Amino acid sequence: MDINKQRLLDEFLALVQVDAASKDERLMADALKPKLEALGFTVTEDDAGARIGGNTGNLIAVLEGTKDAPALLFCAHMDRVEPGRGIKPVLKDGVIRSDGTTILAADDVAGIAAILEAVRTLQEQQIPHGRLEILFTVAEEGGLHGAKNVDPSRLKAQAGYFLDTGGPVGTIVVQAPAQKNISATIHGRAAHAGVAPEKGISAIVVAAEALTKMKLGRIDPETTANVGVIRGGVATNIIPDRVEFQGEARSLDQEKLNRQVEHMVEVIKTTCAAHGVEADVVVTDSYSSFRLTQEDHVVQLAVKAAQSLGLEPRIEKTGGGSDANIINGYGIPSVILGLGYTNVHTTDEAMPVDQLEAAAQYVLQIIKEN
Repeated sequence: MDINKQRLLDEFLALVQVDAASKDERLMADALKPKLEALGFTVTEDDAGARIGGNTGNLIAVLEGTKDAPALLFCAHMDRVEPGRGIKPVLKDGVIRSDGTTILAADDVAGIAAILEAVRTLQEQQIPHGRLEILFTVAEEGGLHGAKNVDPSRLKAQAGYFLDTGGPVGTIVVQAPAQKNISATIHGRAAHAGVAPEKGISAIVVAAEALTKMKLGRIDPETTANVGVIRGGVATNIIPDRVEFQGEARSLDQEKLNRQVEHMVEVIKTTCAAHGVEADVVVTDSYSSFRLTQEDHVVQLAVKAAQSLGLEPRIEKTGGGSDANIINGYGIPSVILGLGYTNVHTTDEAMPVDQLEAAAQYVLQIIKEN
């Protein structure tokens, strides 16, 4: 029942060299669609690209079952962070890295390759299986935009597995936070900085004061907050009358998330009021949290498959969001599976070959155990 390790490696090395930035996944989708069709899947591309200003939609592939079993969904995303163009993978001592000038894009090509190899082995060995659904999403990085624009009526799965996190293979993420985004525009008063600075009110100074008063970073074991973007000012000789900044808050506990966001908004408004200026503040929901337990079928199946392979099941929670947050919101219980890669989103990203192999074997075993 072993997978074809050389084929898996070759496919991973080839796919990381296919450029696939967020909202520019055309080349990757065009490479994956015929692979899925050759495996017998019915493949459709939805209109997510048009909805989000990209050039590619999500790929939704369906293979009808050969036995009576709950339908399963396997998901990975096609895009990657920058610098992710012109990747040149290097294999040395059982570990794949880039040449150091780019990321490797194991996040999430490792997930794609593991899913494809598992299904190939399934087909070649004529292993009975229930209905299989594969979702390869666009624009996961930076906002889960592809998953947010999936038509959930196309998915019939009763359990979902998202291959999109670190930790050794056997890691099963069953809990992830909700996130809210905050966008604030502070309106100061412009004046000549050299002639009449006392007539102005610096929006930059007001913003700086507000940010120093905010609780940011690690708030508690379940809650984080950050302001990551700030823009303002046009010249050194003008008191700036406008500053924009964007932030976020996340928590595994909805009440804690609400309190943190209320705190951030209140600090902005009271600081502005103290300086006699106004602020426009907009709070938006990015995604909802999810929380599963070992009583859920999707978790039990993942644990059983890991144990069958001699892997140690590691039930974990995460502080990050993923497409699994969105799909759980659609009513499909879903967990995130570890792929064993390290240092993602950096030029030091690394993919141990044995973990890539284990991931493909794990997907295959989940299908077998179902």
